[in-house]
Amino acid sequence: MQLVPLPIEGLALIEPRVFGDDRGFFFESFNERQFRELTGVTLPFVQDNHSRSARGVLRGLHYQIQQAQGKLVRCVRGAVYDVAVDLRRGSPTFGRWHGVELSENNKRIFWVPPGFAHGFFVLSESADFLYKTTDYWAPAHERCVAWNDPDLGVAWPLDGVEPILSAKDRVGTPLTKAEVFA
Repeated sequence: MQLVPLPIEGLALIEPRVFGDDRGFFFESFNERQFRELTGVTLPFVQDNHSRSARGVLRGLHYQIQQAQGKLVRCVRGAVYDVAVDLRRGSPTFGRWHGVELSENNKRIFWVPPGFAHGFFVLSESADFLYKTTDYWAPAHERCVAWNDPDLGVAWPLDGVEPILSAKDRVGTPLTKAEVFA
């Protein structure tokens, strides 16, 4: 595994070493020792999630204000544009976002630490998205920053497509009014 440098401290993009031949491929999608050595993250993972979404679905930008979750995410079928937004008030990159394409082809793994909002947009016909979390889902503490907040200016690759949103995501809070991390 190797780490790709990113412009926001705390985020990590990991490119696994893939062994492939005419039979297919093999790679370690998670190795605790290597993950800790690469990222310095020592938080335990307590929950694995799997979502499937159709083309044009946009999920996010989600976070939990208490029981904050770190998320180790990857796309195992299809492709998504994945975004993390720094919501750590004292951070020099507060309010900045970073996006990466995750796909079954590039096999990249994205670490989104606690203190960030997270979301993704499905680029392929459908996508299967997996993520490990460092804390349990806590609906009472779940929050949503508006995916289209002009103050954030996330450059979602919509290509003229109106994203398919959940009721919760349609009414996300602007960053200026959102609860954030101290």
